[in-house]
Amino acid sequence: MSLGTAATRTTNPLLLALLIAASAYVVATHRTPTPAARAYAAFAKLAFAVLLVRMFFAIALGSPVPGTHILLTLPEVPLPHWAQGIRLGGKVTAEALVFAGYDGLRLATLLICVGAANALAGPARLLKSLPGALYETGVAVVVALTFAPHLIADVQRLRAARRLRGRPDRGVRGLLQVGLPVLEGALERSVALAAAMEARGYGRSAEVPARVRRTTAALTLGGLLGVCAGTYGLLTAEGGTYGVPLLLAGVAAALAGLRLGGRRSLRTRYRPDPWNARAWLVTGSGVAVAALLSLASARDPEALHPGVVPLVAPALPLWPAAAILLALLPAFAVPQAPKAPKAPKEPS
Repeated sequence: MSLGTAATRTTNPLLLALLIAASAYVVATHRTPTPAARAYAAFAKLAFAVLLVRMFFAIALGSPVPGTHILLTLPEVPLPHWAQGIRLGGKVTAEALVFAGYDGLRLATLLICVGAANALAGPARLLKSLPGALYETGVAVVVALTFAPHLIADVQRLRAARRLRGRPDRGVRGLLQVGLPVLEGALERSVALAAAMEARGYGRSAEVPARVRRTTAALTLGGLLGVCAGTYGLLTAEGGTYGVPLLLAGVAAALAGLRLGGRRSLRTRYRPDPWNARAWLVTGSGVAVAALLSLASARDPEALHPGVVPLVAPALPLWPAAAILLALLPAFAVPQAPKAPKAPKEPS
């Protein structure tokens, strides 16, 4: 997810391509044969579709970017006066297409990075790492993260079954006949999940004194306000003196509130997942890429946001590109998952 944050800081296609390549390499070397890992290809296709849609909108609806290199002229549809600023058809310039391509590639890179997180992150490990106060929210996030991979796995399984039976699995007819069993399977999983959560006592809370509840609410609310005010101070030139202390105080208060709030959550841990040096390295590499790209965007915005008027080729800034290469550290620091042995061939 930190790579997705880094992708939002630039529109340079060379840096975005490096982010895509880094995430794809880590996924290719460390993904396991699970439904979540197979969802990465679906996210990549979705990202490509988003890029095409963004380019289509730039051609059909025009762009606010002025340009002199006219590629083609489409028939323009006249619109009423209340739709000023919007046009259908007209001149399509190279500057407008390049600007739309930069913008669409940034969103596509963000989707690919989210797909990489879905392919590699273990929802169970994520849930174990959350504090008790955020357990219910974490369960909702984990269920949301696992919805898309299971849905894609159901679609692939049903399409394979239809092909084996000699039935069509493409087109509108095949989509309609596959969609109903997929929705039925999703409903059955939801009912089974609800029954499992109820059997495990999900949602129960312990009784804590009123003084502890009030202190928890005050610390959490005050900490979040401190984080917001400190972040605003860091983003403005006038708040450079109070931004960092206020941000640190807000983070400390919010963590203390979460610590106290965890007393109300009755949870048992079976074989807790240790947070070792490799986990810190993986987390730190992603945070470092996001932080360095944010710093580069503030110090050298022209390199990370190449202009399109006049139309020039984007250049590759060296130290932001080197910062993106830090995202490859997990591929070498974390051991690869063992591959399943192949079945022996039968003698002919």
